[in-house]
Amino acid sequence: MAETEGPTQERSCGVALVTGSARGIGRGIALELAGVGYDVGIDDVGIDAAQTDEGAGEVRIQVQRRGRRAVVVDADVSNGGDRERLLATVTEQLGPVDLLVNNAGVAPRRRLDILETSEESYDRLMGINLRGPFFLTQLVARQMVERREQGQEGRMAIVFISSVSAYASSPSRGEYCLSKAGVSMARALFSDRLSGHDIGVYEIRPGIIDTAMTAVVKSKYDKLIAEGLLPQKRWGTPQDVGKAVAAIAMGYLDYSTGQVIEVGGGFGLRRL
Repeated sequence: MAETEGPTQERSCGVALVTGSARGIGRGIALELAGVGYDVGIDDVGIDAAQTDEGAGEVRIQVQRRGRRAVVVDADVSNGGDRERLLATVTEQLGPVDLLVNNAGVAPRRRLDILETSEESYDRLMGINLRGPFFLTQLVARQMVERREQGQEGRMAIVFISSVSAYASSPSRGEYCLSKAGVSMARALFSDRLSGHDIGVYEIRPGIIDTAMTAVVKSKYDKLIAEGLLPQKRWGTPQDVGKAVAAIAMGYLDYSTGQVIEVGGGFGLRRL
Protein backbone atom coordinates (compact mmCIF):
# COMPACT_ATOMS: atom_id res chain seq x y z
CA MET A 1 0.00 0.00 0.00
CA ALA A 2 1.03 3.59 -0.50
CA GLU A 3 -0.38 6.86 0.73
CA THR A 4 0.72 10.41 -0.03
CA GLU A 5 -0.62 13.88 0.65
CA GLY A 6 0.53 17.18 2.04
CA PRO A 7 0.02 20.92 2.21
CA THR A 8 1.21 23.44 -0.35
CA GLN A 9 4.97 22.99 -0.56
CA GLU A 10 7.95 25.25 -0.93
CA ARG A 11 10.51 23.98 -3.40
CA SER A 12 11.98 20.68 -2.22
CA CYS A 13 15.70 20.12 -1.66
CA GLY A 14 15.11 16.67 -3.12
CA VAL A 15 13.52 13.31 -2.52
CA ALA A 16 14.78 11.03 0.24
CA LEU A 17 13.91 7.36 0.65
CA VAL A 18 14.45 6.13 4.21
CA THR A 19 13.94 2.42 4.81
CA GLY A 20 12.70 1.19 8.16
CA SER A 21 11.43 4.68 8.95
CA ALA A 22 8.22 4.01 10.88
CA ARG A 23 9.99 4.16 14.22
CA GLY A 24 13.32 4.48 16.01
CA ILE A 25 16.39 5.67 14.15
CA GLY A 26 14.58 5.68 10.79
CA ARG A 27 11.89 7.96 12.16
CA GLY A 28 14.52 10.34 13.52
CA ILE A 29 16.24 10.44 10.13
CA ALA A 30 13.01 11.01 8.21
CA LEU A 31 11.98 13.94 10.41
CA GLU A 32 15.39 15.60 10.29
CA LEU A 33 15.43 15.31 6.49
CA ALA A 34 11.95 16.81 6.25
CA GLY A 35 13.17 19.61 8.50
CA VAL A 36 15.92 20.55 6.05
CA GLY A 37 13.58 20.48 3.05
CA TYR A 38 13.37 16.93 1.71
CA ASP A 39 10.24 15.10 0.62
CA VAL A 40 10.36 11.66 2.21
CA GLY A 41 9.53 8.12 1.16
CA ILE A 42 8.66 6.25 4.37
CA ASP A 43 9.14 2.50 4.25
CA ASP A 44 8.45 -0.25 6.73
CA VAL A 45 6.70 -3.62 7.00
CA GLY A 46 3.29 -4.44 8.46
CA ILE A 47 2.01 -0.88 8.14
CA ASP A 48 -1.49 -0.17 9.43
CA ALA A 49 -2.92 2.55 7.16
CA ALA A 50 -5.50 3.54 9.78
CA GLN A 51 -2.92 4.09 12.52
CA THR A 52 -1.79 7.72 12.71
CA ASP A 53 -0.75 8.18 16.34
CA GLU A 54 2.33 5.98 15.92
CA GLY A 55 4.23 4.12 13.22
CA ALA A 56 4.45 5.12 9.57
CA GLY A 57 1.22 7.11 9.66
CA GLU A 58 2.49 9.29 12.48
CA VAL A 59 5.80 9.84 10.67
CA ARG A 60 3.93 10.88 7.52
CA ILE A 61 1.94 13.46 9.49
CA GLN A 62 5.10 14.81 11.12
CA VAL A 63 6.82 15.14 7.74
CA GLN A 64 3.81 17.04 6.40
CA ARG A 65 3.80 19.35 9.42
CA ARG A 66 7.30 20.33 8.39
CA GLY A 67 5.89 21.38 5.03
CA ARG A 68 7.08 18.41 3.00
CA ARG A 69 5.38 15.70 0.99
CA ALA A 70 5.44 12.10 2.16
CA VAL A 71 4.55 8.71 0.76
CA VAL A 72 4.19 5.59 2.89
CA VAL A 73 5.03 2.19 1.39
CA ASP A 74 4.73 -1.22 3.04
CA ALA A 75 7.76 -3.05 1.66
CA ASP A 76 10.22 -5.66 2.91
CA VAL A 77 13.72 -4.74 1.72
CA SER A 78 14.80 -8.38 1.83
CA ASN A 79 12.31 -9.15 -0.96
CA GLY A 80 13.31 -8.28 -4.52
CA GLY A 81 9.79 -7.58 -5.72
CA ASP A 82 9.13 -5.33 -2.73
CA ARG A 83 12.33 -3.38 -3.39
CA GLU A 84 11.30 -2.70 -6.97
CA ARG A 85 7.77 -1.70 -5.93
CA LEU A 86 9.14 0.56 -3.19
CA LEU A 87 11.39 2.47 -5.55
CA ALA A 88 8.75 2.66 -8.28
CA THR A 89 6.12 4.02 -5.87
CA VAL A 90 8.36 6.68 -4.37
CA THR A 91 9.58 7.74 -7.81
CA GLU A 92 6.06 7.92 -9.22
CA GLN A 93 4.58 9.90 -6.33
CA LEU A 94 7.50 12.08 -5.21
CA GLY A 95 10.05 11.99 -8.02
CA PRO A 96 13.47 10.37 -8.54
CA VAL A 97 15.34 9.51 -5.37
CA ASP A 98 18.16 11.94 -4.63
CA LEU A 99 19.07 10.50 -1.23
CA LEU A 100 18.78 6.86 -0.24
CA VAL A 101 19.15 6.02 3.44
CA ASN A 102 19.53 2.29 4.05
CA ASN A 103 18.32 2.15 7.63
CA ALA A 104 16.06 -0.93 7.83
CA GLY A 105 17.53 -3.56 10.10
CA VAL A 106 16.69 -6.13 12.73
CA ALA A 107 18.33 -7.75 15.72
CA PRO A 108 18.20 -11.48 16.46
CA ARG A 109 14.90 -12.62 17.93
CA ARG A 110 16.98 -14.34 20.62
CA ARG A 111 20.50 -13.49 21.67
CA LEU A 112 22.45 -16.74 21.54
CA ASP A 113 26.10 -17.63 21.90
CA ILE A 114 27.69 -18.01 18.45
CA LEU A 115 28.12 -21.70 19.20
CA GLU A 116 24.32 -21.90 19.26
CA THR A 117 23.35 -19.42 16.51
CA SER A 118 20.84 -20.91 14.07
CA GLU A 119 20.99 -20.75 10.29
CA GLU A 120 17.46 -19.34 10.31
CA SER A 121 18.51 -16.36 12.41
CA TYR A 122 21.67 -15.87 10.35
CA ASP A 123 19.74 -15.90 7.06
CA ARG A 124 17.04 -13.57 8.41
CA LEU A 125 19.54 -10.94 9.54
CA MET A 126 21.67 -11.18 6.41
CA GLY A 127 18.58 -10.86 4.22
CA ILE A 128 17.22 -7.75 5.91
CA ASN A 129 20.40 -6.08 7.15
CA LEU A 130 22.75 -6.73 4.22
CA ARG A 131 21.19 -8.24 1.09
CA GLY A 132 18.30 -5.78 1.16
CA PRO A 133 20.44 -2.62 1.39
CA PHE A 134 22.92 -3.95 -1.16
CA PHE A 135 20.37 -4.63 -3.86
CA LEU A 136 18.19 -1.60 -3.11
CA THR A 137 21.32 0.53 -3.46
CA GLN A 138 22.02 -1.21 -6.76
CA LEU A 139 18.55 -0.25 -8.03
CA VAL A 140 18.79 3.37 -6.90
CA ALA A 141 22.39 3.74 -8.07
CA ARG A 142 21.48 2.61 -11.57
CA GLN A 143 18.84 5.33 -11.74
CA MET A 144 21.24 7.92 -10.38
CA VAL A 145 23.94 7.00 -12.90
CA GLU A 146 21.41 7.19 -15.73
CA ARG A 147 20.33 10.64 -14.58
CA ARG A 148 23.95 11.79 -14.48
CA GLU A 149 24.53 10.45 -18.00
CA GLN A 150 21.50 12.46 -19.11
CA GLY A 151 23.19 15.57 -17.76
CA GLN A 152 21.25 15.98 -14.51
CA GLU A 153 23.05 17.96 -11.84
CA GLY A 154 22.27 18.36 -8.16
CA ARG A 155 23.22 16.41 -5.07
CA MET A 156 22.81 12.64 -5.13
CA ALA A 157 23.91 10.51 -2.19
CA ILE A 158 23.52 7.13 -0.55
CA VAL A 159 23.84 6.49 3.19
CA PHE A 160 24.24 3.13 4.91
CA ILE A 161 23.25 2.96 8.57
CA SER A 162 25.49 0.35 10.15
CA SER A 163 26.47 0.10 13.83
CA VAL A 164 29.47 0.12 16.12
CA SER A 165 28.82 -3.63 16.00
CA ALA A 166 30.53 -3.53 12.60
CA TYR A 167 33.78 -3.68 14.58
CA ALA A 168 32.85 -4.36 18.23
CA SER A 169 32.48 -8.05 19.03
CA SER A 170 29.25 -9.31 20.61
CA PRO A 171 29.41 -13.13 20.62
CA SER A 172 25.79 -13.34 21.79
CA ARG A 173 24.60 -11.79 18.52
CA GLY A 174 27.31 -12.69 16.06
CA GLU A 175 25.00 -12.71 13.04
CA TYR A 176 24.12 -9.07 13.71
CA CYS A 177 27.79 -8.07 13.90
CA LEU A 178 28.55 -9.89 10.66
CA SER A 179 25.66 -8.22 8.85
CA LYS A 180 26.80 -4.76 9.94
CA ALA A 181 30.40 -5.48 9.00
CA GLY A 182 29.07 -6.39 5.55
CA VAL A 183 27.16 -3.11 5.38
CA SER A 184 30.41 -1.29 6.08
CA MET A 185 32.07 -2.97 3.11
CA ALA A 186 29.04 -2.20 0.93
CA ARG A 187 29.65 1.47 1.70
CA ALA A 188 33.27 1.15 0.59
CA LEU A 189 32.37 -0.69 -2.60
CA PHE A 190 29.59 1.64 -3.72
CA SER A 191 31.56 4.78 -2.84
CA ASP A 192 34.40 3.52 -5.05
CA ARG A 193 32.10 2.56 -7.93
CA LEU A 194 29.96 5.72 -7.89
CA SER A 195 32.56 8.40 -7.17
CA GLY A 196 33.14 9.01 -10.87
CA HIS A 197 29.47 9.95 -11.23
CA ASP A 198 29.55 12.50 -8.40
CA ILE A 199 27.36 10.33 -6.19
CA GLY A 200 28.49 10.41 -2.58
CA VAL A 201 28.26 7.28 -0.43
CA TYR A 202 28.58 7.36 3.35
CA GLU A 203 28.22 5.17 6.42
CA ILE A 204 26.71 6.26 9.72
CA ARG A 205 27.61 4.04 12.69
CA PRO A 206 25.18 4.51 15.56
CA GLY A 207 26.32 3.49 19.01
CA ILE A 208 23.99 2.91 21.94
CA ILE A 209 20.79 4.57 20.74
CA ASP A 210 17.58 4.75 22.76
CA THR A 211 15.05 2.83 20.62
CA ALA A 212 12.65 -0.09 20.96
CA MET A 213 15.43 -2.39 19.71
CA THR A 214 17.69 -1.53 22.64
CA ALA A 215 14.90 -1.41 25.25
CA VAL A 216 15.48 -5.08 26.08
CA VAL A 217 19.02 -4.29 27.28
CA LYS A 218 18.36 -0.87 28.80
CA SER A 219 19.38 -1.77 32.35
CA LYS A 220 22.61 -3.34 31.10
CA TYR A 221 23.63 -0.24 29.14
CA ASP A 222 22.42 2.17 31.82
CA LYS A 223 24.94 0.51 34.13
CA LEU A 224 27.76 0.45 31.57
CA ILE A 225 27.24 4.11 30.65
CA ALA A 226 27.20 5.10 34.33
CA GLU A 227 30.46 3.17 34.82
CA GLY A 228 32.21 5.08 32.01
CA LEU A 229 31.67 3.05 28.84
CA LEU A 230 31.10 6.27 26.88
CA PRO A 231 33.07 9.53 27.12
CA GLN A 232 29.75 11.33 26.59
CA LYS A 233 27.77 9.79 29.42
CA ARG A 234 24.32 9.44 27.89
CA TRP A 235 22.31 7.34 25.50
CA GLY A 236 22.20 8.52 21.92
CA THR A 237 18.89 9.45 20.33
CA PRO A 238 17.40 8.88 16.87
CA GLN A 239 17.67 12.64 16.39
CA ASP A 240 21.46 12.43 16.90
CA VAL A 241 21.66 10.00 13.98
CA GLY A 242 19.20 12.05 11.94
CA LYS A 243 21.33 15.16 12.28
CA ALA A 244 24.36 13.33 10.89
CA VAL A 245 22.34 12.23 7.86
CA ALA A 246 20.98 15.77 7.46
CA ALA A 247 24.54 17.09 7.29
CA ILE A 248 25.16 14.80 4.33
CA ALA A 249 21.85 15.78 2.76
CA MET A 250 22.71 19.47 3.00
CA GLY A 251 26.07 19.00 1.29
CA TYR A 252 28.36 19.64 4.22
CA LEU A 253 30.29 16.46 3.39
CA ASP A 254 30.25 16.61 -0.41
CA TYR A 255 34.04 16.13 -0.59
CA SER A 256 34.09 13.21 1.85
CA THR A 257 32.63 10.27 -0.06
CA GLY A 258 33.36 6.87 1.41
CA GLN A 259 33.68 8.18 4.96
CA VAL A 260 32.35 6.65 8.17
CA ILE A 261 30.68 8.88 10.76
CA GLU A 262 30.27 7.33 14.18
CA VAL A 263 27.37 8.64 16.24
CA GLY A 264 28.26 6.90 19.46
CA GLY A 265 29.23 9.37 22.16
CA GLY A 266 32.91 8.55 21.73
CA PHE A 267 32.46 4.77 21.96
CA GLY A 268 35.25 4.13 19.45
CA LEU A 269 37.88 6.19 21.24
CA ARG A 270 40.93 4.30 22.48
CA ARG A 271 41.50 5.44 26.05
CA LEU A 272 44.03 4.77 28.81
